Parts: sequence; structure tokens; C-alpha cells
Amino acid sequence: MKAFLVSFFLIFSLFAIGQNLYIKTYGNEKNKTIIFIHGGPSGNATLFEGTTAQKLADQGFYVIVYDRRGEGRSTDSNAKFTYEEAFQDLNSIYATYHLKKAVILGHSFGGLVATLYTNKYPENVSALVLAGALFSQQETYDHILNTLKKKYSNDSEQLKRIDVVENLDKNSAEYRKGCFELAGENGFFKMPNPTAESKKLYSDYEAGEFYKTNIRNKNAPLAFYQNEKQNNIDTRAILKKIKSAGVPIYGIYGKDDGIFSSAQINSLKAITGENHFAFLNNCSHYLFVDQQASFISKLENWLK
Repeated sequence: MKAFLVSFFLIFSLFAIGQNLYIKTYGNEKNKTIIFIHGGPSGNATLFEGTTAQKLADQGFYVIVYDRRGEGRSTDSNAKFTYEEAFQDLNSIYATYHLKKAVILGHSFGGLVATLYTNKYPENVSALVLAGALFSQQETYDHILNTLKKKYSNDSEQLKRIDVVENLDKNSAEYRKGCFELAGENGFFKMPNPTAESKKLYSDYEAGEFYKTNIRNKNAPLAFYQNEKQNNIDTRAILKKIKSAGVPIYGIYGKDDGIFSSAQINSLKAITGENHFAFLNNCSHYLFVDQQASFISKLENWLK
């Protein structure tokens, strides 16, 4: 009840100053804080919240989930969808919850937000965790398209579709959308052999209240590419800087996440270090559902 009241108050108070953020907390506020940053632009935290947030809190963490301004349940017609705007919202969470430091857990596009925030405010971050997170965008897009060109080497119609996407402006929302749509159609985001546990997690989520609020703002990517100059970036140099500044970096990825090449994964592992990296079997992009027990166990071992 207390967590609900705090979350309600925060939503109300931020709305009162023009930032209508959806935020909810799980667990004891005296425990180590983890702030989850969802994918996008146009994403939300409903899948993580509906499947994993409480279970992570049950392991002794204070988990904060939120939807970025203008995305998901944080409706805001004036949102700009820039990184700086995302930083402002994160800082408002720190201020409202009186946080000195927190673990930042970034998933997918949220990994870029998490990395850039940590670089700007290292004093606020006790650890940075990249979970299926983007870190070298162009390499990801190239890997998707090159993989599909090999797969469809004898299919002229599919090769034409790939060629159309490949020739789009690489700093455009259309290019990003085209790459990820092709990846989705070809199962890049799905675990190869769903387990009984993962099937239940997905089905329970789809039958529950969180799925009903799985709101997608289709205008968010367009606005992001219009307003944010850093729209196709490689953060590996920034990650090295963060590590040298003393902030621990951890990486956890699915071996079957089709949007990352082995060369990309190896380059990230070289930055985090072997003991700070986990590669989960039979696991794709949504690793906190695909292999939830292993995901939570790794976080617990690292962060405690």
C-alpha cells in the first residue's frame, strides 16, 4: 500500500509540474535500488513490470520502473524524446525518492539512455547493467541486413525488400523501423525453444492487466529522429570511459538474440570483463522473460 501511495504521489506531483510520468516501485526502499529503463523509442516497461519487477524485489532489491516521457503510460503531447529529456526525468526520480546512487538497468534502446546518463552523471550510478542493450547501432543494423541477405540469397523478392531498407537514410526513423521490422518478421527476437516457464510468463502477461496498458506511441521514433542528433551511435568508447571512472559495468545477453553479431558481443565482453558478462543459452532479446531465473540470479550475484 505504501509503495502504491508513493507511486501515486509521484505521478501526481510530476503531472502538476508538467511531467506526467508513470512510475511504480517494488520492494523495500532500504534495499539497493535498481532503476529499469525500457526499450524504444515508443516502448514501455509493462513486460518487465508484469513479469520480473516484483520477483527481483523479492530477492532484496528496491526496483523502480517507469515509462519515459511521452512513451507508454507517461502520456505527454509536448515530449521531445531526446536523451536530455530522459536525463531530466531520471533526475526527477532521484530527487523524489531521495536517491544518492542507484543501479541503472537498461534494456534494448534503454541501454543507450542508461549509458549516456551514466557518462553524464557517474556520481549517481552504483553500477550500469546492459541487458540485451544496444551499444553499436549501425553494426546492429548491418548485422540484421547482412544475415537476411545470406538467408534469402535465392529469393529475389525478399532481397528487393532488404535493398530498399538498406538504401534508406541511415540516420532516419524509417531505416531503423525497416531493419527491426525485418528482424521481427524473421524471428530475431524470439527464443528458439520456449520453456514451460517462459510460456507461462508470456501467457500470464498477455492475460493480465499490464498487457492492457501496453501502449505504443507510434510518433515517438519520428520525434526522436527529428529532435535528437545522437540518433545512430556507438557507445563503446563511452563505456570504456565509464569503467575507467570507477563505475562497474555488467552485460547480460541472450545467445539467440538475432540483432547482435558475435563480434559485437565479444567487443562488449572485452569492455565489461569476463566476470561481468553473461551469455544465456536458449535466450533472445527479452531475456528477463526467456530465462528469468538465470537473469535474476546473475543480477543478484553481481549486485550483492
